[in-house]
Amino acid sequence: MDIILDISTKNYLDDLLLIKKALSHMESLLGCYNGYLLSEPSTNFGWTFFKLAFKPNLQNGIEEKFADMINKYPSGQPSEKFAKFIADYFKTRGCVVRIKISN
Repeated sequence: MDIILDISTKNYLDDLLLIKKALSHMESLLGCYNGYLLSEPSTNFGWTFFKLAFKPNLQNGIEEKFADMINKYPSGQPSEKFAKFIADYFKTRGCVVRIKISN
């Protein structure tokens, strides 16, 4: 299952750079590259919105490498746990964004 996340930010350029750095670090750690796609941003009321899609190689690598951490999140759905893990990962990298699973 490919997970697509909706990301909201008030500081698009800075947060985009931090997200790209964080994902690059994750790709290096897992030995998989070109593992995600970013949509074009849209802006509304001072917020910028865009989508982050994980390709199977990166998503599966994250789920396998960090399974113990992901499974500790209280929500029931695996995709929700994955989204919360990614949100926390970005937060530890200084990225202030809101993340939810795209419908």
